[in-house]
Amino acid sequence: MNIPCYPQSRNIRFEDKSLFDALFRSLQPRVSECSFANIFLFRHAHFYRLTRVKDSYVVLGRGYNGEAYFLPPLGEDVDDALSILLPDGLVMYGCDESFVDSYLAALKDIEITEERDAFDYLYLRRDLAELPGNRYHKKKNRVNYFESRHVYTVEPFSQDHRQGALRLLEEWLRIRSQVESPSLRPEVAASAEAVEMAGLLGLEGVVILVEGTLRAFVLGERLNNDTSVCHFLKADPFMDGLYQLADREFNRRCFSDCTYVNREQDLGEPNLRSSKLSYHPCELVKKYRAWKALDTVFQG
Repeated sequence: MNIPCYPQSRNIRFEDKSLFDALFRSLQPRVSECSFANIFLFRHAHFYRLTRVKDSYVVLGRGYNGEAYFLPPLGEDVDDALSILLPDGLVMYGCDESFVDSYLAALKDIEITEERDAFDYLYLRRDLAELPGNRYHKKKNRVNYFESRHVYTVEPFSQDHRQGALRLLEEWLRIRSQVESPSLRPEVAASAEAVEMAGLLGLEGVVILVEGTLRAFVLGERLNNDTSVCHFLKADPFMDGLYQLADREFNRRCFSDCTYVNREQDLGEPNLRSSKLSYHPCELVKKYRAWKALDTVFQG
């Protein structure tokens, strides 16, 4: 695959899918970034590049604020990779508690901080599919409100829905174009490419058709053996209850053998955080940022 050794690197390619799929199958990750589809679709947004450090593969990137970082090394000799990258002054982003305990806890002069805005929201999939009990009463009311006012059908996502999904994305961006968010346009670009390449990337999902017109779509994949991940959920914002319906139908019809569903992070956006918390996550999957203390870096 012609992956250069650090500090050299190259762009992420679709041809890297088999490598990443094998690495993540072995890892069984809990963090939503750890899938080839996620890395590939956000390769432009985060300037992702691939390098090799000893016998580990490392993705280099940049945050929406421009800060350079690397994702936790994948493969063999993770310790050796960290011993090269961290002293070189690089920041590692996206490691979970298990990674911290396994590779960072015993290291000296390492600064580790929680990244609350990046915590993944983990839910019991059945709860989102059934919306049981009083705590989901408001969600059920929103769904009922939509169902009482619209004639709709739910279908598995396919390439037959590609044009409808792209038109919805275009309108969704137009409505939100006045919102100041560095992630808005990159997210829409990634969503559009996901629609175009869903089959190739192994994404599955559903669409909601209202009187024959596509008004919502959801795309996700299997993250590990017992967890799915919802990457994209887009709906007509003027149809009250449609978002709740689309989320319910995705969890009813897709990855029904999974116990959990990961609905990714809130990026520190108050409305998104409130929405994700209102679905009662069973866990917030913590993510951390780690780097070598500056004085030890300068000492070499």
